Amino acid sequence: MTEARAHVLAFPEGLAPGATHHLVRAELTPRRPRHLHGHAFHELLWVQNGQVRHHLPDRREDLVEGDMLFLRPGDAHGLQGRGEASMVVSLSIRDSAINALGTRHPALTGTGFWSLTPEPSRHHLDLRRMAEVNHAALRLERAPRDALALEAFLLPLLADLAQPPAGIPPEAPAWLHRACRAAQEPEIFRQGAAGLVRAAGRAHPHVARTMRRHLGQTPSDYVNARRMAHAATRLLGSEDSLAEIAADCGVPNLSHFHKLFLAAHGQTPQRFRRARRQQLIQP
Repeated sequence: MTEARAHVLAFPEGLAPGATHHLVRAELTPRRPRHLHGHAFHELLWVQNGQVRHHLPDRREDLVEGDMLFLRPGDAHGLQGRGEASMVVSLSIRDSAINALGTRHPALTGTGFWSLTPEPSRHHLDLRRMAEVNHAALRLERAPRDALALEAFLLPLLADLAQPPAGIPPEAPAWLHRACRAAQEPEIFRQGAAGLVRAAGRAHPHVARTMRRHLGQTPSDYVNARRMAHAATRLLGSEDSLAEIAADCGVPNLSHFHKLFLAAHGQTPQRFRRARRQQLIQP
């Protein structure tokens, strides 16, 4: 059994005085971690290649290329490669740099390192955004390890993630913007409409009325759309079974999962996976 906390990693040693961050790339082995670990710093981590199994204190989840985690001090986790060439990029950041950034930009509340969820905030970047992040990471490696270079890397990424999801009108109340942004995270949409309502901090009937007025959707409609977008990403980026993917979306009933996926994408999950992969091989 993997322990919830075996040891806490310290900020990397041997850096120049005043260094705010340290970036490394690591290829993961398929060996299951013996223990979970925590951090005495903040860590931004993303999957650059392959698949990664992410171990948490109470469960595990699979990450694919483009998945990004915002890990805070106190977040316990472990990483395990799945298949060949599982590579992650890890950016260790001093707490003082993150605290200063959050103080200057209160709009980041609820985003990334400032997520209100107990688990690490997780986002999936599409190919375009992943290319932008990787190019920015190369610039960061060549720059001095100071606050200016760090913020030049972090702020465009965080500002993008802090934007309300597409389709949310600007006149919608701020709490709805925050709730819909939170509902992009697996930890929230796995809980269904209840997760979105909890993130909104309002009574369910009030949330439902407000969403119908501004979005023309119910909380369940909105959350299921997020679930099925996540399912599509997992179908293309992993070899996991439909049962594993359905459970990761918070829809363990396979019959219901098929129905939702067909409504969202016009194809069954199996046909979707087969057709998209064929297009990649034979464009």
